[in-house]
Amino acid sequence: MSDAALSQSAREPGPAPRPIPGRPVAIERLTLGDFRSYAWLRLDVDPTPVVLTGPNGAGKTNLLEALSMLAPGRGLRRARLGEMDRRGAGGAAHGRWSVAATISAAEGPVEVGTGRDPSDPPGDGDGEKRDGRRIVRIDGAPARGQAALARVLGLVWLTPEMDRLFVEGAGARRRFLDRLVYGFDPDHARRVGAYEQSMRERNRLLRDARPGPAADTAWLAALEDRMAREGVAIAAARRAFVARLGQAVAAGESAFPRAALVIEGEVEGWLASGPALAAEDRLRAAFAAARHADAEAGRATSGPHRDDFTARHLAKDRPAGECSTGEQKALLVSIVLADARLRALEAGTPPVLLLDEVAAHLDRERRAALFEEVRALGAQAWLTGTDRASFESLEGRAQFFDVADGAVRRAKGAEGLI
Repeated sequence: MSDAALSQSAREPGPAPRPIPGRPVAIERLTLGDFRSYAWLRLDVDPTPVVLTGPNGAGKTNLLEALSMLAPGRGLRRARLGEMDRRGAGGAAHGRWSVAATISAAEGPVEVGTGRDPSDPPGDGDGEKRDGRRIVRIDGAPARGQAALARVLGLVWLTPEMDRLFVEGAGARRRFLDRLVYGFDPDHARRVGAYEQSMRERNRLLRDARPGPAADTAWLAALEDRMAREGVAIAAARRAFVARLGQAVAAGESAFPRAALVIEGEVEGWLASGPALAAEDRLRAAFAAARHADAEAGRATSGPHRDDFTARHLAKDRPAGECSTGEQKALLVSIVLADARLRALEAGTPPVLLLDEVAAHLDRERRAALFEEVRALGAQAWLTGTDRASFESLEGRAQFFDVADGAVRRAKGAEGLI
């Protein structure tokens, strides 16, 4: 393969590992240590839906947050690492948190572990708001980064805070979209991390160069080159995925509304009219030309970090942000279900779904339709709620647990604590 062809292939999204058809990827065992309200917890489950019920503040969302740390990123609350440590009444941390899981995969069980590195002191002295380093192990071996998690387990979540996803800032919508892309292109997580790290370094270099001598132009050029290469790959992956997901959502026939999906960004526009290498050149030139303006603004004013992901309710011909809260929730569920169907079709298995208080804003008919689609897909879903009656259509077809005071009990036929 020529150098040019090799360079081009490195920029194109790669396929996700293809599991054995018919064998769902699911969490079989979850173990927590000093995570939020849990001093220690071991929970053994099977691939069927898991329903967690209990009063507000019992620890249901904490458990889903722990599961979300089995994916790249900062989890469903986007918390700092130290915020997830279990704390006493005076606020002192009892220890550094850890999350471990046994995951059923195509090649057999995979052991995954992650947590806050106990050897890292809070803060790193460079002014960044960091509080230690997150470590990842897969089958006992250290992973090179969080992106490795996307190759083992696909995770998608919906939380009550996401009910306003379509009316708030574009950042949350980009993160939501990127998490869906991870399921089809695990390298996307690495690209996003590399782009954001280079962007932070560039921002710092531009900031520190003012009002003193000009920034190190050679180092700036190297950072901008990396941002251009990774940025175009990110935009290409988003653009390709949204095209496929949009078809799946628009063609869906269920109790949930069909939607038209759009990814909006300057790089995506360049890719629509020319090759990736030309888009890289344009983005690299845009970064170089904007150094002074970016130094004044304190941020990069071009690039895929400014993309937006939007949806339109097809039946009402209305932007999602103008729909009612209930319709926006239904549109989100429609997108997640379409992603799960597409992943089951193309990758061989749907993602694991984390659905926090999913019954809110869904009527009885739509709740039943959601649960039926989840079961038809064969997806493992973890669902929380305060009222068990909201999950009545799952009775006899799911695992029910009661959550209270940092403990989890099997709702039927179990003795003692899990």
